[in-house]
Amino acid sequence: MDNDEHLKQLDARIAAIEAWIHNNASPQAKRAAAPAAPEPITRTAPPPSSPPLARKAFVSSAPSFPVTNLLGWAGATALVMASVYLVMLAIDAGWLTPLRQVLLAMLGGAVCIGAGLLLREKDMHYASLLPATGIVVLFLALYGAHNYYHLLGTTAAGAGIMAVCLLALWLNRLFMSEMYALFAVLGSYTAPLFLGDHSYSITDLILYFACWSVLFSVFALWVRERAVYMLAMYLALVIFDVMWSATMRDAWLEALVFQTVHFAIFVTAATLFSLRIENMSERTAYAHIPALVLFYFVQYHILDTHVPAIAPWVAVGSAAVLLACYFIVYRVLKRDLSGGRILLSSYVALVLVHAVYVESVSAHWAPWVGLLVVPLLGAYAYVRGDAKAPGTPLWLAVALIFLANYFRLLVGDALPHDNNVAAHQLLGLCYAAELYLGFHLLRDRVGMKELARIALYAGHIALMAWAMQLFDNRFLVSLSWGVLALGCLMLSLKFRDKILGQSSLLIFAASIFKALLYDIALATPLIRIASLAVLGASLYLGGWLYKKVSALEES
Repeated sequence: MDNDEHLKQLDARIAAIEAWIHNNASPQAKRAAAPAAPEPITRTAPPPSSPPLARKAFVSSAPSFPVTNLLGWAGATALVMASVYLVMLAIDAGWLTPLRQVLLAMLGGAVCIGAGLLLREKDMHYASLLPATGIVVLFLALYGAHNYYHLLGTTAAGAGIMAVCLLALWLNRLFMSEMYALFAVLGSYTAPLFLGDHSYSITDLILYFACWSVLFSVFALWVRERAVYMLAMYLALVIFDVMWSATMRDAWLEALVFQTVHFAIFVTAATLFSLRIENMSERTAYAHIPALVLFYFVQYHILDTHVPAIAPWVAVGSAAVLLACYFIVYRVLKRDLSGGRILLSSYVALVLVHAVYVESVSAHWAPWVGLLVVPLLGAYAYVRGDAKAPGTPLWLAVALIFLANYFRLLVGDALPHDNNVAAHQLLGLCYAAELYLGFHLLRDRVGMKELARIALYAGHIALMAWAMQLFDNRFLVSLSWGVLALGCLMLSLKFRDKILGQSSLLIFAASIFKALLYDIALATPLIRIASLAVLGASLYLGGWLYKKVSALEES
């Protein structure tokens, strides 16, 4: 063969390759390539072409349109309904015995799975609908054979369910669709409900659920899908609790073991998934929270009923385990864990409010606990260098505890004369001092100005309530309020803080209402005169000082 003929063959091959690339390129690539100048032909051998099977797999893996999915599911549903009507007709005509009905249903499920496997190379996504239908049919056939026709015992039916679940997991891996794994989770965890004749022991049930939970957790890591272990987590907790509450209430120690084992399994699964595959997002964290709440209250109820002394300690221990897992992920990944922070903060907030504060703190110390939780959490945020480090749920929990005791202080449950509260005479003063400190720390922070203003006004109210509870003399109360208002005005002039000066108006307004509605009506003449004199003097002096405050520019 001469050189010219060889060059012609090479040109023909290169032209064929360029045509194939042009036909298989996306529209965006075609538009981008259109204005480009043609490349000079290089006299080199063409690269080997892609194998036909690889091309088919690439085409079949492309996502189908929603209408196609709808038609596919509608067709699969129609096939199932046709099978049901055929079976009904055969039963009415006496053609089928119960055994033949079950065998026919199982055969139909097997045919659907086989047809999907044959069509997999044509369009993998669309062909996966048939095996999914087959899995559902097999589950229904086994449940019917056990519950309605009693052709299978509990052991045989359970073994069949496990075999179908494993088949569903294999199809999940083959078709790359988590739908099969979810079917397997549903079938495995609901099997005790549909196959149970109450002959099994709670130990067998714990082992059954634990084995499936470990399997689905490992499978979720293998196929990189959180939804698999999350569905398993919810079904395990809910179904076991339903069955235990209905028939095994006395086996509380076994139920406690189940709760602890599954908490360890699913916390480990979530931690490994975050470490090896994908960091937990905020949306995923919110999806985990109901399961943690369910676990917490079921476990706490069991412990509080039978061993109440250790219930709060176990709750704190579970929060410590979750905290340790969070810091392991944080240390390994070394980046912000917004989703993990929300999950951890929510659970710690639940434990703090319920197990620690409500269940463990006595009324004797509750106001002081409410006073201390805010600075403790603030110190933690300061050490971490981020006010968001504790998480929004934990901040809200601490604020709830603080506000509950703050309002208790105002309505008089923690009066200075209430000897049931430790160091009751100092409570009002301490709450006011903490609120003033909060105002001082927050007033210059971006986005915290309104919160600082609220803390300032709340501090005034706490100090005014403390004066009313401390002094029995109305004159002394009015005098202390006047001193507080004038002190705010003078400090605002010294530090050029207009917010502090404006807050004195609240104290003056309260003083006016107290004098007109309380002091004048109920006090003796001398106390009435003295109170009005103090009020008038403080208002006049306050007005003179406020004129200077109003001229200040806001920081």
